[in-house]
Amino acid sequence: MSGRARCGLSTDDLTFFFDAMHAPLAATARDVALSDAVDSHDPFALAKLFAEKGLLRACVPASEGGLAKGVDVRAVCLVRESLGWAGGLADTVFAMQGLGSYPIVLAGTDAQRSEYLPAVLDGSSLAAFAITEEEAGSDVASMATRARRDGDGWVLDGAKTFISNAGIAGHYVVFANADPSQGRRGITAFIVRPSDPGFVFAGEIPMMAEHPIGTIRFEGCRLPGDRLLGAVGDGFKIAMGTLDVFRSTVGAAALGMARRALDEALDRVTSRRQFGKALAEFQSTQAYLAEMATELDAARLLVYRAAWAKDGGAPRVSLEAAMGKMYATEAAQRIIDRALQLHGGTGVVRGNAVERLYREVRALRIYEGTTEIQRLVIATQLLAEHAKK
Repeated sequence: MSGRARCGLSTDDLTFFFDAMHAPLAATARDVALSDAVDSHDPFALAKLFAEKGLLRACVPASEGGLAKGVDVRAVCLVRESLGWAGGLADTVFAMQGLGSYPIVLAGTDAQRSEYLPAVLDGSSLAAFAITEEEAGSDVASMATRARRDGDGWVLDGAKTFISNAGIAGHYVVFANADPSQGRRGITAFIVRPSDPGFVFAGEIPMMAEHPIGTIRFEGCRLPGDRLLGAVGDGFKIAMGTLDVFRSTVGAAALGMARRALDEALDRVTSRRQFGKALAEFQSTQAYLAEMATELDAARLLVYRAAWAKDGGAPRVSLEAAMGKMYATEAAQRIIDRALQLHGGTGVVRGNAVERLYREVRALRIYEGTTEIQRLVIATQLLAEHAKK
């Protein structure tokens, strides 16, 4: 596919999900996705680009006075759909500015919001969300990182791994257990700076797709008292509240990747000829295209239903977000796989768009709740609803 001739977004046809303010945002996101600047491999340059274009306001609802308003989930989804179409690193940088700042929006004091959010919003500081550990992935309650009071402050000990923006973030929202005897009720959130005594960046983790990710350690890491985020024991609630907002947006990134794969496949099968005719004329090719387009549309409806429900004031969208995230990421994997198959040998050549997509989409089925965890969430919600009846 030559250049970036196409970049479809769900505002083009699913208009019933959106308000008037979403169309100009989607148009801006599309322009960014089509620009050469989005190809940058520098996370700071990308963050600055998104700030300059106003995209970060979708995921960092900050003003000079602190909290402005809650996150518009449909807006975040539209931007991630567009950036997912353009490239995985661009999507990651944008998403982390939201994921690493929303806990402060959700539970921070006015002073904390004023101190940390403006730098994230203008792209001068990268944010990070640190919850995963070697032995605490899906099982968050088993985290081993500990927090203990020390006078007016706190001391953290432990390690976090698979942390996006590790080593380059200006602040980390870190979850540690301040009362292990209480299990997940002891989990507490803190704001940590890389300059804090006892903070250690333990190194990058090489990934199959371009992604700034690594391990951090806390070796008697000392924090002043004003770094506590929310109340002691609120950490699990803050983490789940954050993921409840951003989980459906992972599905939106998958939509963008899947749409790009379909675009690339359509371009390939209409230009490539075998046995005297275009690949698009073969029924087996047409069957692939039909399945890809149908799965993409089904995924779009599920993702934007979840976002629409959250923006409409639903207190929890656990079921809808889990369905959207699970289906969209799994469908995107299938769509991209078929697109690669339609490219034949060129599909596995390094540098081909579908080869890149094949590597980039895989992580989406794991982070912010694996597909297996989403299934458990969906089943639990269904059984609870059935029990009420």
